[in-house]
Amino acid sequence: MPVTGTEFPSESWMVADGCMKSIVRKPTFQDIRTVREFGDFELAFEWKIGAGGNGGVKYLIPKYDAWLPKGVTSGPPHARARGLEYQLSDDVEATDPTKGTGALYSRMAPEAPPLRAAGQWNESRIVVRRPLIEHWLNGKKVVSVRLTEALPALSAISLQNHSSECWYRAIRVREL
Repeated sequence: MPVTGTEFPSESWMVADGCMKSIVRKPTFQDIRTVREFGDFELAFEWKIGAGGNGGVKYLIPKYDAWLPKGVTSGPPHARARGLEYQLSDDVEATDPTKGTGALYSRMAPEAPPLRAAGQWNESRIVVRRPLIEHWLNGKKVVSVRLTEALPALSAISLQNHSSECWYRAIRVREL
């Protein structure tokens, strides 16, 4: 489901070869989210990203935004989930470690992430047992943090379309 709760954003997402795939589309693109909401959970998924790509998985989401970019007067809006994010990136040109693959985006850099190159499949896990949050990448725990801020009791999980090619498959979630 799109983060706006309306129709599936087929201009931003497609199913191809058994994968959810973000579509590179400008000037607008949308995130998608689960219908079901989760409290404490473990999410496991496989992903790969195109060269120079940027994406993410967002969770414990307190709000969603939708807007038309400056200069755009019609068509589907940008639509974003706003919450914690497991960053996915082709880290070749990364300059800020808090925005590299496996990071808790803009908050905590991953510890020595064993990232595979753009175009290759990676395996990731997010474990939420409040207040503890863990990010795993290719079998290694790369982030472990105890959050002290107020977090939503329940939240959808969102796949980010950042106008980069990103494929997701084997997505599994279980409540803890």
